[in-house]
Amino acid sequence: MANVTYEHVTKRFGDVVAVDDLSIEVPDKEFLVFVGPSGSGKSTALRMLAGLDEITEGRILIGDRVVNDIPPKDRDIAMVFQSYALYPHMSVYDNMAFGLRLRKTPREEIDRRVKVAADILGIEELLRRRPRQLSGGQRQRVAVGRAIVREPNVFLMDEPLSNLDAKLRVQARAEIAKLHQRLETTFIYVTHDQVEAMTMGTRIAVLNYGILQQVDSPQVLYDHPANQFVAGFIGSPAMNFLDARLVQDDGRLVVETQDFRVPVPPGKVEAYRPHVGKAVTFGLRPEDAHDPEFVPPDITPAEVRARIEVTERMGHEVVVHLSTDHYTFLGRFDPRTGVHVGDVVPVILNMERMQIFDQETQETLR
Repeated sequence: MANVTYEHVTKRFGDVVAVDDLSIEVPDKEFLVFVGPSGSGKSTALRMLAGLDEITEGRILIGDRVVNDIPPKDRDIAMVFQSYALYPHMSVYDNMAFGLRLRKTPREEIDRRVKVAADILGIEELLRRRPRQLSGGQRQRVAVGRAIVREPNVFLMDEPLSNLDAKLRVQARAEIAKLHQRLETTFIYVTHDQVEAMTMGTRIAVLNYGILQQVDSPQVLYDHPANQFVAGFIGSPAMNFLDARLVQDDGRLVVETQDFRVPVPPGKVEAYRPHVGKAVTFGLRPEDAHDPEFVPPDITPAEVRARIEVTERMGHEVVVHLSTDHYTFLGRFDPRTGVHVGDVVPVILNMERMQIFDQETQETLR
């Protein structure tokens, strides 16, 4: 087993900086997820660790060993790609055993490892089949099994669930999380899907334009985003952002928008007071905008009025598209709500969950 360390790692493709001065330490047995939009550098960061892309600057260590100049086959890693790349003419057993045969692993050891991996993944009955006889989910398990048999120190996964339908993705997420717990090995996983990141990762590293924005546990990223990008990327639906200003009003500190004023909770006043008069961005998650008939207990409420533009009934909740004169934003209402499109209704905001961002730097104001 091994920890992984990126030390000021940069990757350039000509004039394009794909990864910019990345420093992060992944402890042994952690499940770290790199997440970000297309072009954020997450796959490049993984490929440099795997040895598939050269490092322009900096160092990568696996354990105490610098691996910059070590060939991929000698790094003691195993990688699962978005494309499963199974050999179509080979059985599942032979696909899983192929890499070990190239390394001249004894036949008995190959047989043991393949059967152990098949048992872990529940594909024992598939070992004689060819890839064309498998479903997408089964092929994904075989690709993971091919990595397991190598018994590596580090597992790398580059969007391995992208080819699965929605139902299978949910199932596969749980299987990979259980696999990490069972193998007790370091996992580094790349995805653009923040739901995958939130449900699977011990920690999440959020990248944008090759720059590490924040790395922390899923809950900390959700509750305390470092900046507006992280706040908008983590959470589904995304956080609402409204242009605003912090102003004093009869001794109170309020968030003033073009359409409404809402008070800053007492516990946040001292933190925000130095920014009075400043143009800011007011952030609030849809789950903190409520139907007044079904307000959860123990919140810090503030009321605004908005028009219902669209309702999306999900069964367990209703996603409501709301508008005022100058803004549109989302709420997540209780499924028992009686609101209809066209209604102008009071909406209760939980101000305890508000976020304020500097409009110039987009950093979170604490």
